[in-house]
Amino acid sequence: PQRMAVAPTVAPKNLAELEPLIRERAIDILENLPVGKTFNWVQEVSVELTARMLATLFDFPYEDRRKLVYWSDLTTAVPEVTGDDSIDMKHRYDELMQAAAAFYQLWAAKAGQPPQFDLISMLQHNEATARMNENPEQFLGNILLLIVGGNDTTRNSISGGVIALNQFPEEYRKLRDGVSRGDTNLIPNMVSEMIRWQTPVIHMRRTALEDVELGGRTIRKGDKVVMWYVSGNRDESVFEDADRLVIDRPNARAHVAFGFGVHRCMGNRLAELQLRVLWEEIMKRFRMVEVVGPVERLPNNFIRGIKDVPVRLQPL
Repeated sequence: PQRMAVAPTVAPKNLAELEPLIRERAIDILENLPVGKTFNWVQEVSVELTARMLATLFDFPYEDRRKLVYWSDLTTAVPEVTGDDSIDMKHRYDELMQAAAAFYQLWAAKAGQPPQFDLISMLQHNEATARMNENPEQFLGNILLLIVGGNDTTRNSISGGVIALNQFPEEYRKLRDGVSRGDTNLIPNMVSEMIRWQTPVIHMRRTALEDVELGGRTIRKGDKVVMWYVSGNRDESVFEDADRLVIDRPNARAHVAFGFGVHRCMGNRLAELQLRVLWEEIMKRFRMVEVVGPVERLPNNFIRGIKDVPVRLQPL
């Protein structure tokens, strides 16, 4: 069942106000979890926290926040990505048109208002995107890209982190020991390592626009080129024992899960902030988030998605 969370009375006005808001929501979610009972961590924590933050980032109706998650899942639900030929593409199109209508309505409601600290307002007050609504395909494409970027990556890193700590229990012990002695750098570093280990976006594909030599190989105009982030984050020449989660790994932040250069993820700091705050609050309440059953992953060759992580909480 959908949690009946109360929307914040005051929207954040800058980045500094986001951390206490994230903490407030993380605490609310964690305090209402069923201790001693098995539940799906993905739905109750990973999805719920990211849905709440997505609604805030878009200034989207808070009570409808799960629609954002639904539209995000729908965006990558195509046969080429999931391998599922039974997907009803007409239904998918109709549902995404509902997303377009909702965001056109939101865009119209904000038109002519002073700049605010949300993504729609920022798009409207940026010269390069102020008229984006005049091109329906570009409008919906950019909105869905922002939704997927703000939902799938963070939520799957939250889920993947729990899986990783259970897969490497010595690292969970190291985390408990570090927190107990007041190591303030351990959780931020662990967050980077979790993102590296999970790598929520598997790849990006591009088409070469001209012939080019790269790494001693010739790429011809028109060739499809795939950048495997998940492979780069397992590069043994960069990360020693790369398949292991090592929460105090010295170069954890060298991962490429956020991309690189001008195409580096615009929400990377927010993703790290959500994960850091969440784990700070988890460690104040629970000795362990124990995985107690098989993990169910989503069939998807683009997003490294996780559907079900059955867990039981061990309180301090």
